Formats: sequence, C-alpha cells, structure tokens
Amino acid sequence: MENWRNNKIVFFVLSLPPTAWLVIFFTVPLAIMWLYSFADRGPQGQIELAINFDNYVRAIEWIHLGIIWKSVWTAAITTAITFAIGFPLAMGIAFAPPQWKNPLLLLVILPFWTNLLIRTYAWIAVLRTRGFLNFGLEWIHDKLTAFASMLGLPALLGQFEALDLLYSHNAVVIGLVYVYLPFLVLPIYATLEKLDKSYLEASLDLGASHWRTLFSVTFPLALPGIISGCLLAFILSMGTFLTPDLLGGTNSEMIGNLIARQFTSSRDWPFGSALSFLLLYFTFILLWVRASMAERNSGPI
Repeated sequence: MENWRNNKIVFFVLSLPPTAWLVIFFTVPLAIMWLYSFADRGPQGQIELAINFDNYVRAIEWIHLGIIWKSVWTAAITTAITFAIGFPLAMGIAFAPPQWKNPLLLLVILPFWTNLLIRTYAWIAVLRTRGFLNFGLEWIHDKLTAFASMLGLPALLGQFEALDLLYSHNAVVIGLVYVYLPFLVLPIYATLEKLDKSYLEASLDLGASHWRTLFSVTFPLALPGIISGCLLAFILSMGTFLTPDLLGGTNSEMIGNLIARQFTSSRDWPFGSALSFLLLYFTFILLWVRASMAERNSGPI
C-alpha cells in the first residue's frame, strides 16, 4: 500500500484545512496588526496608514519603559517562586510510586478544567481583607491568644490586624504563580520521567550524598526541562493581562494591561500594535536563545 505521505494529492487535501485556518485566523490578522504598528492614530481614533516608526519610538519612552521593566521584574519573581515550588513537586511526581503518578498529575492539571476568570475571582475571595486567608489567620490568632491566657501569659500577639494583600503587587505575584505553576511542572516532570535512574543509583553507590546527587546528577540532566518550563512561565507571566487587572492595584500595571488599554479606552490601535510586536520580538529572541542552547548541547562532544 502506498504511503499517504508520498501521495501529493492526499497530502495536499489533508494539509489544506489546517493551513487555511492558520492563514486566515493567524497569519492575516498578525500581518494587519504589524502594518497598524507603523500607522498613525487620527483625531477621532481612526487609523491613518503611514510608514513610520513613531509608535516604536514612543514605546521606549521612560514612562513606558518603567511599565515594561516592571513586567520583566514581576515575571522574573514569578518564575523564581514557581521554580522553587515546581521543581520539588515535579521530582515528587516523577519518583512517586507508579500507582500515584496519574492521580498527582491529575491534581496538577485540574485547574485547567476551570475558567481562568473564575479561578482569579476565587483568589479575590481568598486575599481580600475579610477573605478566607485573613479569617484563617484570625482564627489561629484567637486560639493562640486563648491558649496563652490559659497559661497565665500576657497577650504577646496583640490585636489581630488583617493582611492587606488584595490589589497589590504581592497579590499579582501570588496569582501568577498559581496560574503558571503547571506550565513549569509538566516540562520538568517529562524530563525527569525519561531520566535514566541508573545514574542516580551509581552516584549513591559511589558514596555521594542525596543532596550531592541532586545537584550534580539530577539537576544537570533535568536542565532542558527546567529551561523550557522557566521560559514558559516567564513569557506567559510577562504578557499576562487578566491577573494583574483583577488582583493588582493602580501601581501594578503590566505591559499586557497597557496594550489592552490602547485597544479599548485609548483607541490607539497603532501604538497598541507596536507594543504587542515589541513583546512578540522579545519572545522570539528568548525562543531563539533557547533553541541555540539546545542545538549547542546536542552537538558532537
């Protein structure tokens, strides 16, 4: 039987629908927005086609560079915290007994079954002044105060003061870590799952401690998954819109919020397009660096 890949007619028919979908709904809109990035905004918010770099020059003004830097810094903090939580979690799943791996993986991907908007609003209920977190901390405070009173000790804890977390930069970071943790855990888990466990056993048999085996054997072998997961978390965090919009305050605006405002209230589509493509160019650079590192590591030794 002839291989369908060698039949040009069959291959053309099968590849036509996805190709048409990509061209119509991805390539064409992207090309239009790229042209808009060189246009001007008219007096009434209309788009006046022109060929200039005014929008890109405007994007690197100090006021906008501050928002871009805040986005990069927030994404870096989010990635660091996500890695600190995600790497041990991925290791725990990878080295768990076989009967536990699928249930643990299900718990990691379970949030994807719920809409992101609903999950973000749930964090509002947790972090607000009279939210579940402060209710729990107040309950612990009251119990400790009552216990101290039973022992005849003075009230060392004082009056309980609720944490003011909502509508702050800390709330944004908490929300981003929660949203993008699975994107870091899954690539690391996939790398650790394919890891040859005999290397770890050899390291331990040769007298290395568990910690030295972790940092000298496990971590270097898991590095491709770690880099991929950190890149995913960083890129997605930097361009996010919903989480800082709902959980952040006036000083928590990120580049995603700035872009969204240009397409809504400001009605400045050319400037919003330029900002979007600057973010896209930065993403391409990161992906190119990652691909170059992977190619170099896979080269001849």
